[in-house]
Amino acid sequence: MTGHTTGSNMKNLLLSLAATTALASPAFADLLDLEKDELTFGFIKLTDMAPLAIAYEQGYFLDEGLFVTLEAQANWKVLLDGVIDGQLDGAHMLAGQPLAATIGYGTEAHIVTPFSMDLNGNGITVSNEVWDLMRPHIPSMDDGRPQHPISAEALVPVIEEFNANGRPFNMGMVFPVSTHNYELRYWLAAGGIEPGYYSPENISGQIGAEAFLSVTPPPQMPATMEAGTIDGYCVGEPWNQQAVFKGIGVPVITDYQIWKNNPEKVFGLTAQFVEENPNTTKAVVRALIRAAMWLDENDNANREAAVEVLSRPEYVGADYEVIANSMTGTFEYEPGDVREVPDFNVFFRYNATYPYYSDAIWYLTQMRRWGQIAEAQTDDWYKDVAESVYRPDIYLEAAQSLVDDGLANPADFPWDSDGYKEPTPAADIIDAIPYDGRFPNAYLESLPIGLKGDQTVVGEEVQG
Repeated sequence: MTGHTTGSNMKNLLLSLAATTALASPAFADLLDLEKDELTFGFIKLTDMAPLAIAYEQGYFLDEGLFVTLEAQANWKVLLDGVIDGQLDGAHMLAGQPLAATIGYGTEAHIVTPFSMDLNGNGITVSNEVWDLMRPHIPSMDDGRPQHPISAEALVPVIEEFNANGRPFNMGMVFPVSTHNYELRYWLAAGGIEPGYYSPENISGQIGAEAFLSVTPPPQMPATMEAGTIDGYCVGEPWNQQAVFKGIGVPVITDYQIWKNNPEKVFGLTAQFVEENPNTTKAVVRALIRAAMWLDENDNANREAAVEVLSRPEYVGADYEVIANSMTGTFEYEPGDVREVPDFNVFFRYNATYPYYSDAIWYLTQMRRWGQIAEAQTDDWYKDVAESVYRPDIYLEAAQSLVDDGLANPADFPWDSDGYKEPTPAADIIDAIPYDGRFPNAYLESLPIGLKGDQTVVGEEVQG
């Protein structure tokens, strides 16, 4: 747990200061309009919680009159439950969590997001044993290093060898509705490997699987793989780079290589909180936008300072060098094989903080693709769910107020967006299948592996 000072003490100090000096600055005027000014936010120990840490450490929350406590959570379920039951006012969330909760997959609650926390930031790592078996099936560059991006096709003979020896091929991901689950499934399916299906009766996600995916909390990924329980995993940083530092595994692909500039985490709150506390919500989004801007400004000039903050035990708590490996624009695949990946972590560029409906719809298509959404839905259904969860209206109101205060550049925000990104071109996706969020069912039809049309999972098989 971390906190500047107790909320009530700091609040009293500032209010007495305002009263005695008759300050009339916008910050103090906003402070007096807040419905709630003492807030507790949850996070998981991953580098992409950075906007929260920076908004706190740079004083952006305080600038808004917000007295924030940040609390690390044990896992994603505990975090979500904390937001739903009110122990947490909001949290760093998997993008799939507000969507899944709102449609009643797993825990049912109306969660919304007015702020997308980042783009990219994940990787897929395999054990040394698996890497040694994959390597002969991966083309090499002139200098002998493996050619990237690496297709999951190189994993097909490995799985066949495991099966021939009576071994299942097991991989870890962080949560059933996590980006990591969908990215890992996407990569496997793009290489012709069945990652398994969900059904209302069987939520293992392993129906018909050739690679068996299961949940492992992010910080436990390296140790779980080292113990042999899983043969690889998909996770956010710094837990891929940790495997390299420990010498226990090799990251084979980043999610930037799976889908260039894909959306990652969001900041989630209950719809009730947002409805009851509109000014507080706006103030939170203002602080988070400023933090994201700071993280990316001047070509990532502040990243080393950010790494120092994140390496502290109350935040991510991994070694500075491990976090810096990805946060400062490089990524190490094998020891010494360090490559430039300037956009591995994006916090503000490319409208990273804007909550696009098309991002929400991609997650929903993946839930449908693998059976978490058990039955076919209309394109309008996808659109309606996206609009009930993603709140660009709140985001743009906060952004406009920052521009009005001279704290942000109007050119940095997509004022005229209808909430949909331009279609992602084939060249930006590992399987060369373009994505257009306006046509979710047509997109599902275009994917070779996965549920289509009216197909459902019944028992151990796909029907329809």
